[in-house]
Amino acid sequence: MGGDNGPHIIFPAALKALHQTPHLHIIFCGPLTVMAQWLNQQLPNIQSRITLSDCPENVAMDEAPTHALRHKKNSSMRRVLDLVDKNEADACVSGGNTGALLCMAYYVLKTLPGIDRPALITLVPTINNGKVYFLDLGANINCDSEVLFQYAVMGSVLAEQISHIKHPRVALLNVGAEEIKGNDQVKQTARLLTDSQNINYIGYVEGNDIFSQKADVIVTGGFAGNIALKSWEGLVNFAIQEVKKASQNNLWSKIVAKIAMPLFRGIYLRMKPDQYNGASLIGLRGIVVKSHGNASSEAFLYAIREAIQQVEMQVPDKIKDKIEAVLMERHK
Repeated sequence: MGGDNGPHIIFPAALKALHQTPHLHIIFCGPLTVMAQWLNQQLPNIQSRITLSDCPENVAMDEAPTHALRHKKNSSMRRVLDLVDKNEADACVSGGNTGALLCMAYYVLKTLPGIDRPALITLVPTINNGKVYFLDLGANINCDSEVLFQYAVMGSVLAEQISHIKHPRVALLNVGAEEIKGNDQVKQTARLLTDSQNINYIGYVEGNDIFSQKADVIVTGGFAGNIALKSWEGLVNFAIQEVKKASQNNLWSKIVAKIAMPLFRGIYLRMKPDQYNGASLIGLRGIVVKSHGNASSEAFLYAIREAIQQVEMQVPDKIKDKIEAVLMERHK
C-alpha cells in the first residue's frame, strides 16, 4: 500500500516478475478486499504462486517513524518484515515511508553480528557502461569512522556477490582526492580501510568522480549520500526536459531532434533512475529492498529483481562471513 501509487504500480510489476521467474512466490500484504479483487482476475497458474496476508493498517508517507513502530503493528509494512523475521519469506520489498521502514526493519530484524547500523545502497551508472555501488543513501545521517568502515565491507560483499567483481575497488567520497583533505571522520575511516587486508581500498574520490568508473564501491555518510543521489536524479530529469524544450524551438530544431532521437533515447535509457530503483537495506538479519515512493511499475519490477538476486546469492550470510573475517583480522 506504500508509495505514491500503491497497488496500481505494484500489481503489474509483481505479475511481470512472476512470469519472468517461474520459481518465484509472492506474498501480498495489504487490505484483503483490494488484493482479492486483483487476484481473481489472474490465471490459475499465477494465483497458485500468490498468498494474500490481510493487513488492516497502513503507514502514511508522512507518518513519524517512531509512531509507525509503536502503533502500526498490523500494517503491511510491519507484516512483510515479520514474515522475513519468521523465515516465512526470503525477502521483502516496500515502496512506503523510508524512515518508518528503516525504523521497523532495525527493530524487527536486528543487525548482523559486527554491524552497528544498516545502510541503504544502490547501483549508479558510470561511463563505459559501468556501474558503481553507492552507500549510504540516507539510512544514517551521522556516521562515525567505524560505521563507514562497516559500510565499506558490506558494499564490497554486494559488489562481489551480485556484480561478480573480484576484489572490488572501494573508495571514500571526500572533498578532495589528496590525503590531507577531509574531516577527521573521513581520515580515520581511510586509516581503517588502509590497514585492512580484506578490503581493496583505493583512496578518496570527489563528487565528480561518482560516475567516472574509478571505483566499484563508493562510501559516504547518509547526509552526503542522499544529497548526491537526489542531485543525480534531478539532473537527469532536468536534462530530459531541456532536450524536449529545445527540440520544439523551430522547424530546424525539430528536424535535428528527429535525427538525433535514437542517440538521446540511448543516453536516457542508460541514465534514467528507474532502472536503478531498489535500494537495499544491508547489514540486517534479512533482506529488505526499498523502492522509490514515486516509482513506476517498471521501476518497482527492478526492486523485485534486486530482492530475488540477493536471496539467490545469500547476501546476508556473505556479509556475516566477511565481517567475521575482518573482525578476526583486526583482533590478531
